Amino acid sequence: MPSNTKNNNLTVGLDIGTTKICAIAVEGDDIEELNVVGVGTAKSDGLRKGVVVNIEKTVKAIKKAVEECELMCGAQIRSVFAGIAGHHIRGQNSRGMVTVYHNRIVTDEDIRRVIDAAQVLIPNDREVLHILPQEFIVDDQDGVQNPLGMAAARLEVNVHIVTGSVTSAQNIIKCCNQSGLDVEDIVLEPLSSSQAVLSPDEQEVGVVLVDIGGGTTDVTIYSEGSIVHTAVLALGGNHLTHDIAIGLGAPLHEAEEIKHNFGVAMSSMVKEDEMIDVPSVGGRNNRTMKKRVLASIIEDRFREIFELITHEIEKTHFHTLMASGVVITGGTCIMPGADRLASQVLNLPVRVGYPENIAGLREMIYSPKYATSVGLVRYGITSNQGKLNFVGDDTNLFHKVSRRMKDWMQDFF
Repeated sequence: MPSNTKNNNLTVGLDIGTTKICAIAVEGDDIEELNVVGVGTAKSDGLRKGVVVNIEKTVKAIKKAVEECELMCGAQIRSVFAGIAGHHIRGQNSRGMVTVYHNRIVTDEDIRRVIDAAQVLIPNDREVLHILPQEFIVDDQDGVQNPLGMAAARLEVNVHIVTGSVTSAQNIIKCCNQSGLDVEDIVLEPLSSSQAVLSPDEQEVGVVLVDIGGGTTDVTIYSEGSIVHTAVLALGGNHLTHDIAIGLGAPLHEAEEIKHNFGVAMSSMVKEDEMIDVPSVGGRNNRTMKKRVLASIIEDRFREIFELITHEIEKTHFHTLMASGVVITGGTCIMPGADRLASQVLNLPVRVGYPENIAGLREMIYSPKYATSVGLVRYGITSNQGKLNFVGDDTNLFHKVSRRMKDWMQDFF
């Protein structure tokens, strides 16, 4: 697969989102401090709730974002690590068990077999995107992270399996290919965001990552260093915009501007006498309205999102183990008061997650709205260093993705 030019040491993450498409280029392989050399963004009109609905518009936006990134970094971009999201994403926990042969010493083959044993049957219209290990059990000894070389008669594993719609993944690849790009890998966007904004300590003691995008909200729960639950809510920042347009009687594009310029997540943050100008539909004259009306509309929708997240957390048996609380990220959470309201509704400590350990063009991307793009690059560098390996030489990317995630050992070894 062609690699990016400029001394062949460029890794590019491509976030194909509902409201924006973002390409970030990093030079070098320093995973501890990413040297960002290029950034490109474009408005996204071809996706709905994280899923491609118009290939032509999506291709046009991808080309614009990539060309902008190329101009900045001075290199031609030929391949990317692309994110995948949307309400079609599903996650479930599973368990596998095998008997250990080969003189009762755990080998690579035993680990592959137990991962295979943990897989579940999925419909033909879905694809395994990730098989994420949680722990191994070696002869009833749980909590083992690396069983390779251990003496054992029986080997078990607990995993979290993430699946997605085959057609949704195919359309992402098609859009990238028609934009002149090869897709090195497809990566679950919440998994990418977590690599950008969560610390290892948070993942170990328990944390909920909430990524509020334009079309969806992704919920990922970590415990003891592993993902134990994933969910996608079909609500996001675009719903806030639509609520504002309807509630204030404003054109949709003006509602987006109102949200960015005057939006706050809690009406209690607004003084009673604060006013805003609101454009009208159909060319009518602007109106003056109380800012608290806007804040109340936003707060109602945010509360709904956070209440759904509360329900998502409570239906797992990990809800009492969230010592690190909640980290919210994504462009929507930049709004003033979003973290305060989240903490109030979720009854947990909440912080806003910013992409960390960035050098180069840090000031351009030090924002929650770039968390996914930064995480994709971080994931890509890890892959390019050989810690993510494909099994075999299958030209079908979906087979590669599925088979690569079976070869998950790179996460530990």
